[in-house]
Amino acid sequence: MPPERHRRSETLDALRTAGAPLGVADVAERLGVHPNTARFHLDALVADGAAERTLERPSGPGRPRTVYAARPGMDRSGSRGYRLLAQILLSRLAAGPGGRVEAERAGREWGRFLVDRPPPFSRTSAGDATERLTALLADLDFAPEPSGDAVRLRHCPFLELAEEYGPLVCDVHLGIMRGALAELDAPVEAEGLEPFAEPGACLARLRRT
Repeated sequence: MPPERHRRSETLDALRTAGAPLGVADVAERLGVHPNTARFHLDALVADGAAERTLERPSGPGRPRTVYAARPGMDRSGSRGYRLLAQILLSRLAAGPGGRVEAERAGREWGRFLVDRPPPFSRTSAGDATERLTALLADLDFAPEPSGDAVRLRHCPFLELAEEYGPLVCDVHLGIMRGALAELDAPVEAEGLEPFAEPGACLARLRRT
């Protein structure tokens, strides 16, 4: 763990074990650090939503003291393992007989959900549908580039997973495009996806219907 993250974790632990809100000087004394260092990490915890800052009424004359307390719930400052989660789910799909079908189906459902839908009672042309699909792929970080009846995908946000699980990840991508175009009720459909069709891109082929 990086030193700064380790210190922030220690700061949160100090708040959790205190039993009562702590001031900057209290935290600095418990951790053996300068008050400015304690204040920096306390404010960062507040910004992250892991702690809350309040004013404590003085028992006598004087200004209210700023105190900090940990918010209830799990620590959100730790690392995440989303890639491992994706590997777990993809390995399960890869082990099943209908994994590719399920991957494409999941992509379709998400494509329907993610696409920017047109106004009610309007018809979507093939050109408009391609533009909306390209905008969706750009939002998903595929770096799309329309090219005739195809869309060149110059970046894969799941590249390492695609290299490891190949067709399953591509089926999800293809499903997203098919679901989006189906939701648009457009006269165009995603006919297929050629992974790494070019040295620096995959190629999604579109077909007018």
